Amino acid sequence: MHPHHHTETPRCRCGHHHEPASAASAHTGCSAIAASLNPIAATERDGAHSASDDSGSGNADTDDPDSDERAPLSRQRFSWIINGMDCPSCARKIETAVKYIPTIDQVNVLFATEKLVVDARTDVREQVQQAVHNVGFTLRTTDTSSSVVSQPSSVMQGNGFLILFALLAMASWMISFISPSKSEAAFFTTTLVGLIPVIKKAWQLTRSGSPFAIETLMSVAALGALLIGAITEATVVLLLFMLGERLEAYAAQRARSGVSALMKLLPEEAITLRGQKRVTVPLTELIPGDIIEVSPGGRLPADARLLTIDASFDESAITGESIPVEHHQGSRIAAGSLCVDHVVQLEVVSQPGNNAIDRMLQLIEEAEERRAPIERFIDRFSRYYTPAIMLISLLVMIVPPLLLSQLWQPWIYRGLALLLIGCPCALVISTPAAITVGLAAAARHGALIKGGAALESLGTLRIIAFDKTGTLTEGKPQVTDIIPAEMVSEMALLGRAAAVESGSHHPLAQAIIQRAQASSKLLPFAEARRTQAGIGVEGRVNGKHIQVSSSSRLSNDVLTPVWQQQIERLEGEGKTVVAVQEENQMLGLLALRDGVRPDASAALESLHSMGIRCVMLTGDNARAAAAIAQTLGIDYRAGLLPADKVEAVNALNRQYATAMVGDGINDAPAMKAATIGIAMGNSTDVALETADAALTHSRLTALVIMIDLSRATYRNIRQNVTIALGLKAVFLITTLMGITGLWLAVLADSGATALVTANALRLLSKRD
Repeated sequence: MHPHHHTETPRCRCGHHHEPASAASAHTGCSAIAASLNPIAATERDGAHSASDDSGSGNADTDDPDSDERAPLSRQRFSWIINGMDCPSCARKIETAVKYIPTIDQVNVLFATEKLVVDARTDVREQVQQAVHNVGFTLRTTDTSSSVVSQPSSVMQGNGFLILFALLAMASWMISFISPSKSEAAFFTTTLVGLIPVIKKAWQLTRSGSPFAIETLMSVAALGALLIGAITEATVVLLLFMLGERLEAYAAQRARSGVSALMKLLPEEAITLRGQKRVTVPLTELIPGDIIEVSPGGRLPADARLLTIDASFDESAITGESIPVEHHQGSRIAAGSLCVDHVVQLEVVSQPGNNAIDRMLQLIEEAEERRAPIERFIDRFSRYYTPAIMLISLLVMIVPPLLLSQLWQPWIYRGLALLLIGCPCALVISTPAAITVGLAAAARHGALIKGGAALESLGTLRIIAFDKTGTLTEGKPQVTDIIPAEMVSEMALLGRAAAVESGSHHPLAQAIIQRAQASSKLLPFAEARRTQAGIGVEGRVNGKHIQVSSSSRLSNDVLTPVWQQQIERLEGEGKTVVAVQEENQMLGLLALRDGVRPDASAALESLHSMGIRCVMLTGDNARAAAAIAQTLGIDYRAGLLPADKVEAVNALNRQYATAMVGDGINDAPAMKAATIGIAMGNSTDVALETADAALTHSRLTALVIMIDLSRATYRNIRQNVTIALGLKAVFLITTLMGITGLWLAVLADSGATALVTANALRLLSKRD
């Protein structure tokens, strides 16, 4: 089926057209198929996806999800799950094999989620599957019948050939005690058996555009060892190589374990209420407005609004908070949360494939597309390094015998050893291993970083600029002071103000209403309520005219010196003052303030101890800003428009690398102007899209962890590069001197690969 022709998918109700569920995942609209399993498709549907500059995507023709209804698409997106991928270098081999297919514009292999994503101008599914098969991997479609989480294989499935080869090598060694001549033949046969899959893989990779892979070097070295009579060593070399490959696969699985656990949080089915019936439906059929039922011990299949009066949910898998959170009717709860106490009913509020879990996975996938400069450099370096090593090895084999009349066999042996020593595996994996683990470790602490480039930038920060409302403060103003006039009770003042504010969605109005309801369930009723543009609201309570307005709108007749003093005192404390009047007479004042986040002070102190200067940039008035800044002990600039914030960030950036942390649309330009933009988890979609990183739980302490992990990751990378190159340098010298041989040469490579991977995995335990 051509991907431009669709058949209707039942119960989508989105107005788009879709491929049938059995088709591979060609995404040209609102992908109901596999939407919950494919955050990329969901992002395209929402018009929010833009790939990194590094990957070269971002074609305007494909950014609009509805473009197929107005004009033919010039490019389509296909995605698969990859089976058998052991390390980041495998990802590079697959990318190389696929990118040579005509009509393909872009190829991305997302190692963390084991996904292959292809942008092409025609239907290339068959060619892609064949190309990937040719390099020794298999693909699964991301349709509704398959899960994106790789199922763990049995010991025999993953290690069967290694076990067989090890048994053959052991048998050959035992024969040596009986008959050395027969042992040599056994080792020769064992080596040939072991070489079969290695040579096959080397040939596949060579045909697909990767001639200098480790399999090629290993094949040449092992065959050369057989030819010069180093038969036993050839067997040991292959055995060590296979052991190294399995260790690398295990380490990669450990690095992906956090992502796999995240994927498993969503159930495959949900119970929906349709009339008086309970119907079990696949996850992909849930749409906003559906009523679902979740039993104790069940996880939410989508972001949902609680319809039951109250219930507790264990959100530890998402937020890291070990204590269940009590939610009340109307609360929005993230997908993946675990229902604790009783059966609850909820209304689905997220689109298929766009719930909290999917958005986190999307950020992780975007992160892999944005590679760090150091990673790109080492990748480019390795392309020239490996051919150069092969040339040097050849020269070592032929120059001494031809020009210096040396014996051929020792120098061929040394050249083969040099070939193994020069294998770039440990060097190539040193950076992506540390970055992948660093990103996974950050995600476990609620900090999602969009790639290695952002991770590297975090470690260079010297200044962090914060928005105030919703970032340093909770963004939820609360009534702090109730000051009634003489002969007026606090409840009367609060009740009349709440009556007039009733129905308003303004944060200050909501705060007044909530405070009044907490004091009394019986509030007076206001008639003729209306908004006064630029002033406040008014209405009639018990036949009397009530006006609620900003204190700055009070007339001189009402604003006596006593009231003026009260207002100045409250505003000096950083509070917003609301005046309540009855028949043009002061009824009293209400003061409100947006509270500082509980973790803000501790986070800022930690950042200061790390040598990072913190600055608050806010559009609020100077007195309110000064009060918050004094509480937190940081510098501030107040009364800023979005353009002013950009100017302020640019000025800071000229001094040192600067981050901007914010949560609103008005923060997005400043976040883009900064060295790195960081969004709070409760941010607007625009802020999250603009940001290079996100604090998914809106905890500022995660910012400290994020920067600490960045610095630790780059220390780890320097250590890994030192290990990789240091071991090679040592064994290069000892091999040319004839001190070490082939088996130590492969140990230098496989051992270095295992060491750098193990070193990278240490990041997973950081701050646990």
